[in-house]
Amino acid sequence: MTTGFIGLGQMGSAMAKHLVNPLVFDVRSEATKPFERVAASVAEIGEHCDVISVVVFDDAQVRDVVADLMTTSKPGVVIAIHSTIAPGTAETLSSNARGVEIVDAPITGGPMGAAEGSLVVMTGGSEEAVERCRERFTWASRVVRAGPVGAGTCMKLAKNLITYAAFAAAGEAQRLAEAAGLDLIELGNVVRQSDKITGGPGAVMFRDSAKVAGPEDPWHDILAHTRDLAEKDLAFTLELGRELGVELPLTRLSLDRIADALGVPRG
Repeated sequence: MTTGFIGLGQMGSAMAKHLVNPLVFDVRSEATKPFERVAASVAEIGEHCDVISVVVFDDAQVRDVVADLMTTSKPGVVIAIHSTIAPGTAETLSSNARGVEIVDAPITGGPMGAAEGSLVVMTGGSEEAVERCRERFTWASRVVRAGPVGAGTCMKLAKNLITYAAFAAAGEAQRLAEAAGLDLIELGNVVRQSDKITGGPGAVMFRDSAKVAGPEDPWHDILAHTRDLAEKDLAFTLELGRELGVELPLTRLSLDRIADALGVPRG
């Protein structure tokens, strides 16, 4: 059985190097040089491989690659899509797959995780297809089955919401810190070291529901205490922003929403 790999960019190349003798393809011939087995086309990957990883740039490229694979792939082949795609794309591709199994399997962990073989994969697909992928994902440290086809994409988008909202907040924090005359490099060091200890946003993600946490919820008191601290500190942050003449719209929004976000609304 042969593992196919399509897309040898910064992430894909590092991932494929953890595989044993994969058959690879990339439109850039220079990207394939580190590998022994190179296919002449996407269709050749489909012809010879039973599990195929796809790491291309965007939704349109994913659709094109899967369409080419369908011309030669036999029933039972599993196509794992690691690119972050649009909601509904995986389901559409799966409905037209003619016996080929589609697994949406977006990844997180960045180039560092790809190089180390420690990526996290969020998969959507049948249990059997995901299990077949699991043994081939030698570049991953955790493979989560989120649910049926499409669920992996939903989990990745939810995860990225946290990441990019935090990036936006980091930009606002850096503007405030700069106005206060602080060293932004040291601020970054503090944030990274602190998140290693506390877990960052994941520190408040241990409940199995996003509903309001009632007094009987074992997390209620902890979340209520976190809410009180957050509201105090965010109010002080807005006060500092006013003193320094720095607009802090995300801080204001966070103060307005933090109680509801934590599941312990006021009143």
